[in-house]
Amino acid sequence: MVVAADGRERLEQLELAFVRERRIADALREVGGALGTTLELDDLLELILGKVTELLDADRATLYLLDDTNKELVSRIVVGQNVRSIRLKVGHGIAGTVAHSGKPFRIRDAYEDPRFERQWDALTGYRTTSMLAAPLKNHLGRTIGVIQVLNKVRGAEFTTEDEALLIALSTQAAVAIDNSRLFLSLIQKNKQLLDMTDQLERKLRDLELLFELERATARASTVEQLLTAVMSRLVLACDAQGAATLLVEEETGDLVVYAYDPRHPETIECVGVKAGEGFLCAAMDAEQPVRIEDGTADARFSARVEGVFSFPVTRVLALSLEGDGRPLGSIGLFGKQGGLGFSNEDVDLLRLVAANAATAVRLFRASRAREVGERLTSIGRLLSQVIHDFKTPMTVISGYVQLMVDAKDGAQRSAYAEEVLKQFDLLSSMQREVLEFARGERTLFVRRVYLKKFFSDITRQMAHEVDGRAVELEVDVDAKIVARFDEGRVARAIFNLARNAIEAMAEHGGRLTISAQMVGTELVIRVRDTGPGIPPEVEGRIFQSFVTAKQGGTGLGLAIVKKIAEEHDGRVEVESGPEGACFSLHLPQRERVPPAVPATAEPAPANDRAPGPGPKRGPRRTTKPSRGGSAKG
Repeated sequence: MVVAADGRERLEQLELAFVRERRIADALREVGGALGTTLELDDLLELILGKVTELLDADRATLYLLDDTNKELVSRIVVGQNVRSIRLKVGHGIAGTVAHSGKPFRIRDAYEDPRFERQWDALTGYRTTSMLAAPLKNHLGRTIGVIQVLNKVRGAEFTTEDEALLIALSTQAAVAIDNSRLFLSLIQKNKQLLDMTDQLERKLRDLELLFELERATARASTVEQLLTAVMSRLVLACDAQGAATLLVEEETGDLVVYAYDPRHPETIECVGVKAGEGFLCAAMDAEQPVRIEDGTADARFSARVEGVFSFPVTRVLALSLEGDGRPLGSIGLFGKQGGLGFSNEDVDLLRLVAANAATAVRLFRASRAREVGERLTSIGRLLSQVIHDFKTPMTVISGYVQLMVDAKDGAQRSAYAEEVLKQFDLLSSMQREVLEFARGERTLFVRRVYLKKFFSDITRQMAHEVDGRAVELEVDVDAKIVARFDEGRVARAIFNLARNAIEAMAEHGGRLTISAQMVGTELVIRVRDTGPGIPPEVEGRIFQSFVTAKQGGTGLGLAIVKKIAEEHDGRVEVESGPEGACFSLHLPQRERVPPAVPATAEPAPANDRAPGPGPKRGPRRTTKPSRGGSAKG
C-alpha cells in the first residue's frame, strides 16, 4: 500500500513537471514564432514580459535596456496617467548590480537587501518582496539590458528552475532586441539614403537648371532676352504661374519691371514703376524673402505691376538681387499651380537662381559697357587714321591752289583745278575705305587699268610725299601691261605701303622703289625700301588691326592693304631684313592680258569710275607673314 501511494505521488509530480515543461516549450515556441513575424520592439517586449510573468507565476515583470552612452539602465513605467522613465546607474540597485556583474540574482525579501532602492516603491505605491533578475546578453555575450520579475504569486520565493527559465527567456529577449535594433538601424539608414538620394536628385536638377540658364543667358543679346530665359525656366522649375524681375537702370536709376507670363511666352511686359510700388520694390529693400499668401488683399499690391498678369495674383515669393554694394533689383514668383503655397525648396531654388541672375545681369552690363568703350576706341583710331591719311592729298591740294593763284592762263588753271578735284576724289575714296573697313564691307569696281597712266598718277602724288625728305623715289613699271583691278583700292594699298616705307626711312633716308610686272597669271606690285626692317615685337602680326610699332601710328594701314588684296582674291607678302623691307601685292588676272593700246588711245581718267558696288569675290587667306619687318603701321 505504501509503495502504491509513493508511485501515485511520483506520477503526479511527473505529470505536473510535464505540464510545466510543456507550458515552457509552448511559451518559447510562441516567442520564437513572434521573432519571425514582427520586428516591432514594443510588441516583442510586451509578449516576452507577458510570458515571463505567466510562466514564472510572478506579479509583474520589468525590462531595462542599457544606455551605453550614459552607462544607465532605462525602462518606462506607468504612474497614474503619466508614463515615466526609470533610469538606474549601472552598479546601483538590484538591476544595476546584475548589469554590472552579468550574473542573475534571486532575493527572498528585497527590503532585507541593502542594494534594493525603495524609492521606486514609494513612487508607485507598490510593495516589492521576492525578486528575480537576469542579464540580457546578445550573441556576442555582451550585456544589453536586464529583465526583472517581482513577487512570486504562489510561494515565498523564486526557485532555481524559475531562474533557469528566466535565463532562457532572456536569451530570446536579447535576440529580439538585437534584431529589432538592427531592423530599426536599417530602416534609419535606408531613410537617410533616400533623403540623400532626394537631395542629390534635387542638386542635380538645380545644376541642370543652372546649366540651362548659363547657356540661355550666354546667347541673350538684350536684357529682355536674358530675363526671359531666367524667368521661363524658374517658372517651370517651381511650378509657378508667372514671374517678374525688377531692375534698377544703371544710368538713370529708374525702376523697371519685366513681367513674364507663360500663357503669353512670346512677349514680356516692361513697366516703369515708382519707388515702393508693388511687391518687388518691397523685396528689393528686404533682407529676407517676401512671402505673401493673398496678394490681392495686401496693401502693397499694384495694379500696374502685379495686374499685368493674366491670372489673379495670390501667392507671392520675391527676393532681392544682390549687386555691388546696393541691390540690382529683385525677382519674384507669382501664383502657384494648384493653389498651393511656395515651399522652402522653392525659396532655396529662388535664392540660387537669383544669385546667378544677378551675376548674369552684371556680366551683361559689363559686356555692353566694354563693347561701347571698344567701339568708341575704334572710332577714335579710325578718325586718327583718316586725319593721318588726309595729310598727303591736302598737301597736294594746297600746292595746286597756290599755283592756281599765280597762273595767268585759263587752261593751266583748269588743269590745276582738275588735279585738285582728283585729290578730293581721293579723299572721298579714303573716307569710304576706312568706313567700309570698320563695317566689314567689300565693294569692288574691277575694270581694265592701263598701268602706264595708273602709275603716272601715283608717281606724281608720291613726289609730294618725298619732297623735302632724303628719300629717292624710283618707279619701274612695264608700261605695256593692261590689268584688271579696282583702281582706287589698289592705289590706296600702294599709298599705304609707300607711306610706311617713307616713314621707316625718315631718320636716315634711302631709296623707295615701286615696281609692277606680270608673273605668270598674277600682277605683282612691289614696294621696296632700304629702311631698318620690321621690328621683332610686331613681326608676324603686322597685318592685324591696330598693330603698329610707329610712334602715334594707328595700325590700320597694313590691315587695309591685306583686306584689299583678299578682296581681289590675292595676297600680300613681305620680306624683311637689316637692309630693308619689300611688300609684294599679288593680284590674280583671270583673263589673258591684252597688249597695250597705241599711245594715241587715251585711257579713261581715274575719277571717271562708275558709282555702285562691283563684283564681290570671297577672300582667299594665303597672306604670308614676314621674316621680319619695318615699322609699318
